[in-house]
Amino acid sequence: MATAALFNIVRHCDTLLRTAEVNDWDRAHNGLQVENDDRVTRIAAAVDASLATVKLAIAAQADLLIVHHGLFWSDTVPWTGKRRELQRLLIENNLAIYSSHLPLDLHPKLGNNAQLAAALGFKQLKPFFFEKGAHIGFQATAKVSRDELVKRLARAAGVAPKLLPGGAAQCRRIGIVTGGAGAELKKAAAEGVDTFITGEGPHWTFALAEELGLNVLYGGHYATETFGVKALAGHLSRKFRLPWTFLDHPTGL
Repeated sequence: MATAALFNIVRHCDTLLRTAEVNDWDRAHNGLQVENDDRVTRIAAAVDASLATVKLAIAAQADLLIVHHGLFWSDTVPWTGKRRELQRLLIENNLAIYSSHLPLDLHPKLGNNAQLAAALGFKQLKPFFFEKGAHIGFQATAKVSRDELVKRLARAAGVAPKLLPGGAAQCRRIGIVTGGAGAELKKAAAEGVDTFITGEGPHWTFALAEELGLNVLYGGHYATETFGVKALAGHLSRKFRLPWTFLDHPTGL
């Protein structure tokens, strides 16, 4: 059975993703969130760290779980009830957790945005959507019909997107920011795109998209953020010669 040292994997991820350099929201806590005994034999990847995905990782016999959304977005005390169960399962099953939020979003090869752009058939990407001191998304110049783009996104993400048809039927400048950037339509439009692809957004953005003349495609927060953890886990599998698996636990959001 192949084995790799956890901290060698962590060191590689931190360097590859520039974990210490990329600014993020305070509670993202990018990097190693839970350590184990420094031994990894199988990697699992999931969008979210939760009691459910920890149980899936244990069932898959993984000892490292790679996630996009980590454990610490909300208060983590007291450790009672389901929180105590989570802590117990992590320790008893020697399961480590590594989380990468914006560092994984913006990575030019393995990131959610780069991977989704590639899945949509876009090349020659430009930086897009400046946030937290960096461009976290990508912009593509391509002549594609709005209906065709909806079909491409459905194939890539595996779910039918929600379309806000505020712009022209022919798309030419397309911005991509996976996850929950729907409240930032004005920022996307200000950067010159006529079509904006993200995961989800509020109800009021329908009227705003019409006012801005902007096509918006909501591909699902979860669905648009499966790409990065899969790409990162696959990369680690090849580099450290370890098996990996994706744990699909969709939120429907």
